[in-house]
Amino acid sequence: MPVEPGTDVSPNSPSKRLTVLSGPSGVGKSTVVKEIRRRHPEVWLSISVTTRKPRPGETDGVEYYFVSDDEFDRLVAGHELLEWAEFAGNRYGTPRGPVVRRLAAGEPVLLEIELQGARQVRSNMPEAYLVFLAPPSWEELVRRLTGRGTESSDVVQRRLDTARIELAAEKEFDTTLVNTSLRDVCDELLALILAPSV
Repeated sequence: MPVEPGTDVSPNSPSKRLTVLSGPSGVGKSTVVKEIRRRHPEVWLSISVTTRKPRPGETDGVEYYFVSDDEFDRLVAGHELLEWAEFAGNRYGTPRGPVVRRLAAGEPVLLEIELQGARQVRSNMPEAYLVFLAPPSWEELVRRLTGRGTESSDVVQRRLDTARIELAAEKEFDTTLVNTSLRDVCDELLALILAPSV
C-alpha cells in the first residue's frame, strides 16, 4: 500500500485545489465518482484504507486498501492519514502522502469521504473545497438505502439515523449539488474540480 508520511506542499508548487465530495450514505457518491473517472480519468481519486472486509467483487488497492485494525492504528499514530473516521462499525481513512504529492504535481484530486472525514480535511487543509451531495428528497434517500438489500435492517436503520445528522451538516460545506440527474451533477462537479485554485 503506497502510504508514506506526509510532506508539505511548497508554496511555489503548481498545486490544484483539493475537492472533497461528501453527503449521506445512499445519496449516490460512488456512482457520481465512477462517472467522473470514466469521463475524466485525469482526475485522481484517492483510494481509502479501511478495516472493513472486502465485499464480493472488491479488490485490494482498487476500491480500498483493506487493512487490519493494528495496521490502521499504526497509520493513525504515524500521522499518515489526512483524515479518518469510524462508520457503521468500521474505520476508513485517506492516506496523506499520495494526496499531497498529486496536488504538488498540479493534478486535480478528488476525495469521496464521509462527514467526519470532510471536517478533518477542512481542519488539516483549509484550502480544500468541500462539496455536499444532497438527495432530491428524504423519501428518495430512504428508498435508496432500503432498496440495496445488502445490509441488515439494523445497519439500514443506523445509516438512516446517520443520514439525518449528515443532512443537517450541509451548511458546513462550500457548495451543495442535488443528485437529481447523474449527467447534470457530474457536469457541475467537474466544473468545480477543474477550476483553477485561488
